[in-house]
Amino acid sequence: MNSLLKKWTSKVSQHSLLLALSTLLPTLGVSHHAMAAERVFTSYSGLELSISVASLETYAKTGAVNEELAIYQQYLSAKQFQELRQILSNPIKVSPAMLSQFLHTSQGEFLLRRLGEVIQNRTTQVKPDLKTLRSALVSAASEPEGLTLLNILRKYPTNGVYINLPQSLAIANELEQIVNKTQQAIALVTNKSNQEAANIYNSKGLTHLADLSNPGKITSQKYQLRLFDSTRNRLLLTDVYLPQTKQNAPVIVISHGLGSNSSNFEYLATHLASYGLAVVVPNHPTENTKQQQDIISAAEFQNRPLDIKYVLNQLEVKNQSDVEFKGKLNLQQVGVFGQSLGGYTALALAGAKINFEQLQRDCQPVTLNKTWNLSLLVQCRALEMKNKSLPDSLQDKRVKAAIAVNPITSSIFGKAGMNQVKVPVMLISSSEDTIAPALYEQILPFSWLANSQKYLAVLVGGTHFTTIGNSNPNSQQIPLPPELVGDAAQARRYINTLSLPFFQNYVANNVQYTPYLSAAYAKTISRNSLGLRIVQSLSFTELAQSLGSESKNIPPR
Repeated sequence: MNSLLKKWTSKVSQHSLLLALSTLLPTLGVSHHAMAAERVFTSYSGLELSISVASLETYAKTGAVNEELAIYQQYLSAKQFQELRQILSNPIKVSPAMLSQFLHTSQGEFLLRRLGEVIQNRTTQVKPDLKTLRSALVSAASEPEGLTLLNILRKYPTNGVYINLPQSLAIANELEQIVNKTQQAIALVTNKSNQEAANIYNSKGLTHLADLSNPGKITSQKYQLRLFDSTRNRLLLTDVYLPQTKQNAPVIVISHGLGSNSSNFEYLATHLASYGLAVVVPNHPTENTKQQQDIISAAEFQNRPLDIKYVLNQLEVKNQSDVEFKGKLNLQQVGVFGQSLGGYTALALAGAKINFEQLQRDCQPVTLNKTWNLSLLVQCRALEMKNKSLPDSLQDKRVKAAIAVNPITSSIFGKAGMNQVKVPVMLISSSEDTIAPALYEQILPFSWLANSQKYLAVLVGGTHFTTIGNSNPNSQQIPLPPELVGDAAQARRYINTLSLPFFQNYVANNVQYTPYLSAAYAKTISRNSLGLRIVQSLSFTELAQSLGSESKNIPPR
């Protein structure tokens, strides 16, 4: 029983589970119930065990162990018992509205059903009550101290809560495996980065390089365009940052993720423009699907790249006729930057192809019922397009290079789809990303790329939201809790410092920026609050060996 309780009270596993619930989009309200759970029940070796929520609450608040709780001390070391106290009270700060929105989507309900196998009404163990569990989670998130395990127990609107220990153990093992394998992968990237840094340059040889996190000296003019694609009924409000230079400027397109907009990457757009690059930032329309029953519609996987194609086509017309743009844009030299779903968009435009065969394999119920990769639930939506009339490729030949930050890739592209990317590409990953996990969505896919002009950058300590800039105050975006963001200021400096030389080198053909695109330079600018690692080479075999896996068997996600 010692090992069982230890697994169940794993701090990493519980934190990961709650964090997985605490993400995505805003809406709706909160239900409150006067009734609350009084006891927690479980069973072990045919015996029913129970403890009062009051005993757990007292221990969490004061550290005092009453007679009831003292019975369980024989099974746990002092350290493990202290971990139990932390788990009960460690908060995940999340807006109740944000959590409610996610739990009312089909993807959220899928996750609820999995949690319902672990946390149940004592009287309805056979058929989990998802409405009750949803209510408890959202109500717990509305408490001043945030979403904690103790608050979930407090807010569970029945007298008794049944905890399924075998299922909880299985989930704990799955989450621990993901965390451990991700840490091993990050360690491998760090070692490879150190090796590359030693082999290519020494840090002293980089001291003469200018600090690219500082803005350039070129002024720019911002234009706001109202573009409407009538064939797809898509209104594309687009910001264009035009540098005041004598030559026509290469064009960089920025594609934002779900729930964000063009204002979230204004920091990057102004930075690139200050060095002479024209920057185009469309606002992808938000499509309401099935009364908000899904995070994303299947059509978005096609519409997002087509949005960029349409904007570029319209700019080609304006570049020929409009006084503001006439001859000032080089629309045959285009780079694309994207974050999250925008990262998917950037890769699709760079040549990655939707892999319906991979999706068909990965989206089977037996696979989905074992995954904690939330992005896979999103990627599986693309299967709805399988039998529809689609272009053979969403690639745009004008795109000469792409940067994808926290992209979703593993199933929607798979190895076959990623191998179609022939232009220079940079994947940027965050080690603490619970939405598009670093190992499965960026590090492993990077190892699939056959392209020699490729880079993998890892933000050590970053999350899915760390690189997203502040939004326009009128955008009505709900501010994210600090623990879901991390060191955003440092992340933006990294994004500016990585994007500028990458696009200057591979889109504008300014090869003098090459030294910045190295593990050695990343080492000189890396900071403790948010580390930065870069590698240009990482094979699938190296990754599999590091994870202790067969060459064809990366552990399940």
